[in-house]
Amino acid sequence: MSLPPVAPCPCGRRDQRGQALAFSRCCGRYLADFSRTPAPDAEALMRSRYSAFVLEDADYLLATWHASTRPPQLGFEAGLKWLGLEVRDARQPDADHAEVEFVARSRLAGRGHRLHERSRFVCEGGRWQYLEGELK
Repeated sequence: MSLPPVAPCPCGRRDQRGQALAFSRCCGRYLADFSRTPAPDAEALMRSRYSAFVLEDADYLLATWHASTRPPQLGFEAGLKWLGLEVRDARQPDADHAEVEFVARSRLAGRGHRLHERSRFVCEGGRWQYLEGELK
């Protein structure tokens, strides 16, 4: 699955005027070229990972997952539709560690679901990586 560059970003980020950011100006740039354009902070990485789940981009998800907790492969639930993301909290206690709490909504087989997680991130070599999450 792919999105046109001008389509609203799946992560729902908005500009100062409240307008949805275009995919190419938001998460799209990280997904398109992770090796040269890493997410600048943990919240941006979490948002881009949400967009990667929406687009079923396993390569990006695995590349941004810390090696100590990364699964060998990823699969996607057939028929799952992601509906939106709400970032509830983002904090960075030091230069190399951060946490982002979020709620992601989805629908599968006509039933709505919510994933409420506090994700932990680590920055190594100037690149933020997803470490683990705690479901709320």
